[in-house]
Amino acid sequence: MSHNKLKDIPVELMQLKHLRSLLLQHNELSHLPDEFGQLVSLEELNISNNNIANIPTSFAFLTSLVHLNLACNQLKSLPAEISSMKSLRQLDCTKNNLEAIPPELANMKSLEQLYLRRNKLCHLPVLPSCTFLKELHVGENQIEALSAEHLKHLNSLCVLELRDNKLKSLPDEITLLQGLERLDLSNNDISSLPYKLGNLSHLNFLALEGNPLRTIRRDVLQKGTQEIMKYLRSKIQDDVTSSNGELSVTAMTLPSQSKINMHAITALKTLDYSEKQVAVIPDEVFNAIGNNPVTTVNFSKNHLSEIPVRIVELKESACDINFGFNKLSSISLELCMLHKLAHLDVRNNSLTSLPDEMEALTRLQIINLAFNRFKIFPSVLYRIPTLEAILLGNNQVGSLDPLQIKNMDKLGTLDLQNNDLLQVPPELGNCFNLRTLLLEGNPFRTPRAAILAKGTVAVLEYLRSRIPT
Repeated sequence: MSHNKLKDIPVELMQLKHLRSLLLQHNELSHLPDEFGQLVSLEELNISNNNIANIPTSFAFLTSLVHLNLACNQLKSLPAEISSMKSLRQLDCTKNNLEAIPPELANMKSLEQLYLRRNKLCHLPVLPSCTFLKELHVGENQIEALSAEHLKHLNSLCVLELRDNKLKSLPDEITLLQGLERLDLSNNDISSLPYKLGNLSHLNFLALEGNPLRTIRRDVLQKGTQEIMKYLRSKIQDDVTSSNGELSVTAMTLPSQSKINMHAITALKTLDYSEKQVAVIPDEVFNAIGNNPVTTVNFSKNHLSEIPVRIVELKESACDINFGFNKLSSISLELCMLHKLAHLDVRNNSLTSLPDEMEALTRLQIINLAFNRFKIFPSVLYRIPTLEAILLGNNQVGSLDPLQIKNMDKLGTLDLQNNDLLQVPPELGNCFNLRTLLLEGNPFRTPRAAILAKGTVAVLEYLRSRIPT
């Protein structure tokens, strides 16, 4: 009975005691009758793409159910009684309003596939009894952390999808997932990976794009999963050496050096003063650099309202700078003088515009402007031909110039998710260099969500078909 306009299910239907499959997707149902539990022989139930806000507790009696699809409804919670479905192998709760998963779900021992994408989860569910779980999809939520408790029971897991969350790191216990074949970490806040990840011998797909990774060279990332895994394995011994080589605090250590990783400056060419909750970067931090050629600077997760003037002292060496998660309202002219800058991360600030002087950054390849306050596409970006990735998601951008985008020959990634685009210019379809075009979460009507879901190639093809002739 799918793809109709049903608003109610007649209770007479509940008398079909031998019914095994019931397909009700794409209707206008807002509730389910309490008598639903009478369908005790039901093995497959699809009520996706309706307006259902609550699941009746009588679902506890559907103990023969194998496949349950609740996707694309208005569910804010799942009843604890759902755990009585001892035969359930596939549960799909994609695109609801779930903020938490009942702990009883962990008792569903037969569960093999669990889809929780596009909800409002802040934590991964702990599933101690789901030892047969093979696929866990929790992308597009608000998950900030993974712990050993989340992972240690998932011995059979083959697919773990965590894209578009707020993860900042992976625990070393990720290596407990020895059967893992696919791991999607796209579009998180991960700056480094545990090198032991390279020991997952079955992992043949690892997605990392959209993360501010610092510890893996860009050329390695571009070569794909096998090269990344090989690189991680090669670094396992180096990781141990680096950990033992950090500067220890002794009576001879300067006060400023006790806060600064001098080993990172001298050996790794990295200046890291992140997560200090400071409003100003102390002079001692810059003084500690001395004559060392620092290439990577991380001042993220502080309370900076402006870029320190002394950043200009790094103009001959700095290639990668991170000012993410601060309170910046403008980009200083000193930053525009760092002519070797290739990667700039200023996400999660209060920026509304970029200075024209940024045109001088003739080596800039990646700029992350996500979660700021841009209302228009920064015009200076059109004049930086070296740009390969522009990340402008979660702003308020209302339009862009497709002709100028087309002239950016090296631009491969353009992220405009969750902005205020009322229309997508068809001429954008002629930007053949774009390999990744992200437009979800905007108020335009076309392209439709079904086309967006097919990926960049399909979207560009659709846009080209709309160009007036």
